[in-house]
Amino acid sequence: MAQEDVFKKLVAHCKEYGYVFPSSEIYDGLGAVYDYGQNGVELKNNIKKYWWDSMILLRENVVGLDSAIFMHPTVWKASGHVDAFNDPLIDNKDSKKRYRADALIEELAAKYEEKAEKEVEKARQRFGERFDEALFRQTNPQVTANIEKRNALVARLSAALNANDLAELRQIIIDNKIACPLCGTCNWTEVRQFNLMFATEMGSTAEGATKVYLRPETAQGIFVNFLNVQKSGRMKVPFGIAQIGKAFRNEIIARQFIFRVREFEQMEMQYFVRPGQGLDAFRQWKEARMKWHRALGFNPADYRFHDHEKLAHYANAATDIEYRFPFGFKEVEGIHSRTDFDLSRHQEFSGKKMQYFDPELNESYVPHVVETSIGVDRVFLQVIAAAYREEATDAATRVLLALPPALAPVKLAVMPLVKKDGLPEKALEIIRQLRFDHRCQYDEKDSIGKRYRRQDAIGTPFCITVDHDSLEDNTVTIRYRDTMQQERVAIDQLPAIIDEKTSLKTLLRALD
Repeated sequence: MAQEDVFKKLVAHCKEYGYVFPSSEIYDGLGAVYDYGQNGVELKNNIKKYWWDSMILLRENVVGLDSAIFMHPTVWKASGHVDAFNDPLIDNKDSKKRYRADALIEELAAKYEEKAEKEVEKARQRFGERFDEALFRQTNPQVTANIEKRNALVARLSAALNANDLAELRQIIIDNKIACPLCGTCNWTEVRQFNLMFATEMGSTAEGATKVYLRPETAQGIFVNFLNVQKSGRMKVPFGIAQIGKAFRNEIIARQFIFRVREFEQMEMQYFVRPGQGLDAFRQWKEARMKWHRALGFNPADYRFHDHEKLAHYANAATDIEYRFPFGFKEVEGIHSRTDFDLSRHQEFSGKKMQYFDPELNESYVPHVVETSIGVDRVFLQVIAAAYREEATDAATRVLLALPPALAPVKLAVMPLVKKDGLPEKALEIIRQLRFDHRCQYDEKDSIGKRYRRQDAIGTPFCITVDHDSLEDNTVTIRYRDTMQQERVAIDQLPAIIDEKTSLKTLLRALD
């Protein structure tokens, strides 16, 4: 099945089973804005809980914060967002569609890389165990040619971005005959910059209103509270401040479902270290964050690091953790060594010292910062994409979400075999026992097979079936989603079984 078709199925599945809905759908929706349904909000909260506990519970020197969405407008001048938070945009004159110029070039570079990887994969299948991948990559002319094209294109793009050379960006598009994906022509406008921040006004009267911004990131709320947290918590460097919160960007090229949206949620942690220790901390957090993703149990080959060709104005090192979505490898998390840029700029613009007195060194300094920033919506989509499966069975193809049990929105469904003879009452009694610790569903509609399939599609890891024997011996049948195996267990064993399989501790222990 084409990857484009797989992605369309994911989007449809999210709506059908209560994960994600288009916002304001009865009014034909609002572009690149989505609502999370009854199952989506549970999965989203579980992802946030996994991240929060991995930061706060497992690390004594990381604490939490919840800063306001509205901040003083000078914050964004100091951070560089007013002057530098721009996307290079280009329009196709025939289709009238607008694109990010750098994204068009990156997509062509990715195609060269994909062509090389296809040649490698074909050779692997052809030669089997005798395949020497390293030698093949060095000697196969098609592989080396595509990689050379990719590297040359990326180098030219990086140079243009670092020089903020908009004319060169357009020239790269023209030279490589990059066409509009919609109409197929190369009739392009000039490239121009577009600031991504949403502006609004705060004040009781139009004359006295102050221009403020919806925050485009949560990090600045951490930086301006650095001293508040450090002093009130008696924190010693190195230490971190973690935050989960909404951010807003006026994305012109919003696409790929919830991957790039205008209202989104971030999980960010800023780690403050001594000057000179930033790059060491950067490497440590880089590995720790990849471990967090891989602990979910999905295919490790679908994750990779992508070091930045162009560094942001505040960074001296940066890498992305990318996941192989149906539309290719894309960023789900960024790790950045931000130097002392942010605290120094806020010190400059506010006139207040943003320094830490280090009692061990007996000196004051502006700490350096390592940031980990992950989009909740992106990791949500990554989990759904990794969990979605279509499997052929004896009866028919079943669709399931093989979600990690700790993240699954519904932990178990309890089903009476028939809707009579006291079986529904027994099933509800079991739910009353378990609902204090786990989200449960009662399901009595349709045949037991259809109910199993419905729960598979939701991602429910366990189905409990109550039958007539249950009334006699207090046992039930537990069915496991991924294997479809069934086991007879005592009702009083259910809390221990479900607790063991669905606790977040199972994920957190893999990180400790």
